[in-house]
Amino acid sequence: MRGLTASGAAERERLLAAAVVEAVQGTSAYAGSIFLRSRDRRSIVLAATCGVPPSLLGGWRLIAASSPIPVAVAYSTGRTVHLVNAEETMRRYPQLAVALPYAFGSCSVPVRAGEELFGSMAIVWPASPGSEGLSKPQRRHVRSIACRLGDALAELRARTGDPVECEPGTATVETLAYSAEAVQVGLFDWNLGSGILSVDDAFCAIFSLDPGAFDGRPDTLASCLHPGDRAAFRACVREAVGEGRITARRLRVRDRSDGGERYRTIELWGRVPEADDARTATHLVGTVVDARAGGAAVAAVERLPDGLFSLAPDGHVTYANRCALRLLDVSADDVLGQCLWDVLPWLSDPSVEYRHRSAMISQAPSSFLVSRTPDQWLAFSLHPQPDGVTGRVVPATRPPSAAAAPAYPPTVAPATTPARLGAMYHVLQLSSALTEAVTTRQVCEVVSDQLLPAFGGQQMAIYVVRNKAMHLLHHTGHHETFLDWLQGLPLHARLPGTETLTSGAPLFIESQTDLVRGYPGIPTGQVSSWVYLPLIASGRPVGTCVLGFDDPHHFTEKDRGVLTALAGLIAQALERARLYDSEFAVAHGLQQALLPHRLPKVPGIRIVARYLPATSGMEIGGDWYDVIPTDTGICLVIGDVEGHSIAAAATMAQLRSAVRAFAAAGHAPGDVMSGVNRTLIDLDSDLLASCCYIHLEAHRGHASAVTAGHPAPLLRLPNGTTNVLDLHVGTVLGVDHASTYTPTRICLPPGSVLALYTDGLVEKPGTDIGVGIDRLRVSLAHARADSLDELADRLLHHARGSSHRADDIALLLTEHGSN
Repeated sequence: MRGLTASGAAERERLLAAAVVEAVQGTSAYAGSIFLRSRDRRSIVLAATCGVPPSLLGGWRLIAASSPIPVAVAYSTGRTVHLVNAEETMRRYPQLAVALPYAFGSCSVPVRAGEELFGSMAIVWPASPGSEGLSKPQRRHVRSIACRLGDALAELRARTGDPVECEPGTATVETLAYSAEAVQVGLFDWNLGSGILSVDDAFCAIFSLDPGAFDGRPDTLASCLHPGDRAAFRACVREAVGEGRITARRLRVRDRSDGGERYRTIELWGRVPEADDARTATHLVGTVVDARAGGAAVAAVERLPDGLFSLAPDGHVTYANRCALRLLDVSADDVLGQCLWDVLPWLSDPSVEYRHRSAMISQAPSSFLVSRTPDQWLAFSLHPQPDGVTGRVVPATRPPSAAAAPAYPPTVAPATTPARLGAMYHVLQLSSALTEAVTTRQVCEVVSDQLLPAFGGQQMAIYVVRNKAMHLLHHTGHHETFLDWLQGLPLHARLPGTETLTSGAPLFIESQTDLVRGYPGIPTGQVSSWVYLPLIASGRPVGTCVLGFDDPHHFTEKDRGVLTALAGLIAQALERARLYDSEFAVAHGLQQALLPHRLPKVPGIRIVARYLPATSGMEIGGDWYDVIPTDTGICLVIGDVEGHSIAAAATMAQLRSAVRAFAAAGHAPGDVMSGVNRTLIDLDSDLLASCCYIHLEAHRGHASAVTAGHPAPLLRLPNGTTNVLDLHVGTVLGVDHASTYTPTRICLPPGSVLALYTDGLVEKPGTDIGVGIDRLRVSLAHARADSLDELADRLLHHARGSSHRADDIALLLTEHGSN
């Protein structure tokens, strides 16, 4: 994919800036951002901001598309995510709340054109606990802006061929928050030969002149000045004619804005341009600057006994008065343009940066105490606005118990520079995501989803140690042969993938030259830079995680430190997941052994069954199904013992045996269910069970069905009409020794399909089970399948795709009247 053309880049910048500014100004928000998808679609990249500079967003410049945070969810699902305050954010998106624990509300919307998703846009606003967030019209307004942006990006792509995608490392379009005008600048062009000035409207406004009426004569300007400054102005004229320049002349100009005769101080600058053109040399161009109240405000602040300073939105110092410099014991040259926590060791604790970030993102004042020495304490307060922070610092007394005050940073400066919040984000995000990953596959997917977008890599492989050799566990990326040579190598081999594991030290290789120099003859492939991270858990080598970069990549000290820290998290999660996988395989192997190995073949009836174990837990469930041939027909059985445990599986096996015994003895359906109920009670297991039992008569046109608290079967007729069977519902098994079960006679026309299932297929937390049953009924009615096997797979399609299925699923389908 080719990159953006210069004209395409400029137009995209304009579109992005206009959209994010309109979204912020049209709502109660103070900041906004736009993310566009990356080329590989695995991540979204910060493309534009308004109000909050990218430096405050830390690790949020590049976000995995699968991340459970609002801007990624808006992109991946195409839905609006509206979070009214911090409480709702913590409840719905705890990972976002952990990384940005500030009081703000947000609204994230997809940027799309038709059905194609290009990215997402988010705006944030200060939010108190009782905040109601954006109104419906405001949310519609934001969605409308995002849709217009999506259409404009699609039109730009169609017209110029430029891609919509935004690559990692692309400069972010920044639009500063609106702030009151502090300086007004007017421009002039003075013809030294004729003496006539050509000026712009701002120049006239500073001199309180009507642009249409100004005659361009210096004397007219002189009449607008304080009488005492007119001589100085005439000196400016002489200087301009004689020396070709005017050097910073301060003049007082009459201010007629309120009808009075007050004066304001302005500065006049000018020079003759350096050019060979003789005409140009006869002109003097320059500016007149009206700082308005700026100079007076600075003078007033300098007289105060308190220390006052101003921070840009990204935390850099833009001004500090003399008192602040004295209290901080620094010079203006030391701090201007710098962050206080970078310059002053005793302010380098991350909590200080955290408080600035908190003030900017939540737009709420913040205050804290800091100790320069054990006996010198300073009280800081931060007062934010979208365009920056005003800070105040004054001497303070030592708190009663500094050690007991959690808001006070340590009194001793750290020996090394602490980790910045942007770097800490990666650790928080990955550790939070890994807590939800259970299997090795899930751990590997989380690692690739988080690490590659965060550091800009294109390849990732995880090799694990088995029998003292390296074996590939997971690979992602477009180079299929990435690190194939590592497969099967013994741990003692002198190669980067093994040496980093045996030494325990990560390896960062920034170029193919460096790789060949350190390991002559090693295959380089199409990768230019590598990171080899040793995965060591509890002192035992687990494996190696390798990141690959298509282009040469420089690894900063921060990158190296963060990746080294993440390696430990990955190793612990992978070891835990491997143990889980082993126990899971044993447990579910046992459960599968308790289910029928094969179904009987019955002439005229097609039968298929499916069983899906739960994925969010490791214990065995109690779902079962069975097909039992008898002298009088065929018996279909499906049941569910409550709970997930060895006891539930054992009870399930005993109930299955009991059903088979009663059915083989020729008992009627109601008697079979009554006998199974008594069996469960006699087992004294304290577990309950549900069951549905259907006896298909020998001629197979009719059946008798009984149910003990189990979801009713579905019947699809040959014309596609599908109904939930209306059966007499008996008591759940295991409640009452005297329970009886009344059979219901049902008709099964040739070509009809009967579906028996357990509640794991239809039950969802917070939703009535009847809704799930009706959804399954609709799916069965409209499913198009060439075979019963394909029909079963279609009914289980969504369940198979769920990585957090809390309950087992059993499904039994029969098609009647087939030859």
